[in-house]
Amino acid sequence: MNYVSTRGAGADEHHSFSDILLGGLARDGGLYLPAEYPQISTEELARWRGLSYADLAFEILSKFAGDIPAEDLRDITRRTYTGETYRNVRHGEDASKITPLTTLGVENGTTLSLLELSNGPTLAFKDMAMQLLGNLFEYALAKAGQELNILGATSGDTGSAAEYAMRGKKGVRVFMLSPHKKMSAFQTAQMFSLQDPNIFNLAVEGVFDDCQDIVKAVSNDHAFKAQQKIGTVNSINWARVVAQVVYYFAGYFAATKSNDERVSFTVPSGNFGNVCAGHIARMMGLPIEKLVVATNENDVLDEFFRTGIYRVRGSAETYHTTSPSMDISKASNFERFVYDLLGRDPARVTQLFRDVEEKGGFDLVASGDFVRVKQFGFVSGRSSHDDRIATIRDIYSRYKTMIDTHTADGVKVAREHLQPGVPMIVLETAQPVKFGETIREALDREPERPAAFEGLEALPQRFEVVPADAQRVKDYIAAHTAH
Repeated sequence: MNYVSTRGAGADEHHSFSDILLGGLARDGGLYLPAEYPQISTEELARWRGLSYADLAFEILSKFAGDIPAEDLRDITRRTYTGETYRNVRHGEDASKITPLTTLGVENGTTLSLLELSNGPTLAFKDMAMQLLGNLFEYALAKAGQELNILGATSGDTGSAAEYAMRGKKGVRVFMLSPHKKMSAFQTAQMFSLQDPNIFNLAVEGVFDDCQDIVKAVSNDHAFKAQQKIGTVNSINWARVVAQVVYYFAGYFAATKSNDERVSFTVPSGNFGNVCAGHIARMMGLPIEKLVVATNENDVLDEFFRTGIYRVRGSAETYHTTSPSMDISKASNFERFVYDLLGRDPARVTQLFRDVEEKGGFDLVASGDFVRVKQFGFVSGRSSHDDRIATIRDIYSRYKTMIDTHTADGVKVAREHLQPGVPMIVLETAQPVKFGETIREALDREPERPAAFEGLEALPQRFEVVPADAQRVKDYIAAHTAH
């Protein structure tokens, strides 16, 4: 498996999975993708149907990480995906399933289900990939005798998932940027209460996109990146995206009895990483009918899939919502899909994302490229605060199931795209306790709280407030990595 940049640099070079694992952005500012997607045969799909989640992860990852010895990779996936790590607080004896499928009911002639992805240590879907990434990083660093300073940006769940995955890992430090006072109280406490000496929380005076821009600016300073051994855990990291591909296969198998069936997935989306994994699964041959992109009021992705116009918003136009992990107006993973949409033309991709930086976006209607979107199965919709409140109430009243705000956005939009006979799977993003204020507004009751998180918000917090300035962040990193 060779990896190439969406912007074309080093096209004559060979990059293995291990080569790009610790990096993030390519040298030219592009994102890594396989030179071609592996195709899954009908025989493989049939064989995989009966596998445990850990062994399914091994089979899929081995398609992309052929340079890691099979016995090592299998050991990593089996150590990662255990019932001990993914404690199923809602289903007890089904903990071994890792990602249980909960059928809500039949609506408009089809089954509406939730794929539970929030049974990990931070109660969010980000754990599904981040726990694997922590073990992959520790493995690769030990083999190379190296250290890594991880720089990340979070709008809520990525940060805590990364920190819980990396705490105590040998040779790893984490510097996590988050928008100051823009996350829920639970999300903030999960991150800032960690006292591990290899974890550093920086609260940036701005919005998530400012944090993300700083990560990209530091990653593009190649001399500093090399000197400080900077890596990333954001979804620009290919290993994180490919780890998420696994649960699309797991969800498909749980929702069907035969590989002749097709399903649709609805994915609450901000940075496009989660639904990008679904796109990759579909390109590999998983029988996916539709990939439904659900946004909140920050609807840059919904606007694109409806109109063909990709228009990023500035800080002043980015809304602070009750589904804060999706308060994103510049979807960094979107470039991977655009690369495939444009027939893998790196020169055009480079120009389009230069237009994003210089003009604030691009239009694929006039060029005729937008008509091809439907070939990839994408549709979309948006949800507002009133929508998510109504959806949380309806799902609880109708099905006795409590969902978080982002999953509510997903359910609201999923209902707009139901097809008779095609099961609709909504990817759950987090447990409701992470967004208690909105749950109380919707249901007039407290969300269920796992015992391990009692009193979380009252714990001492350790963080530093910094301006939205890449140089200040680089100075901080340098000061805290000096031996």
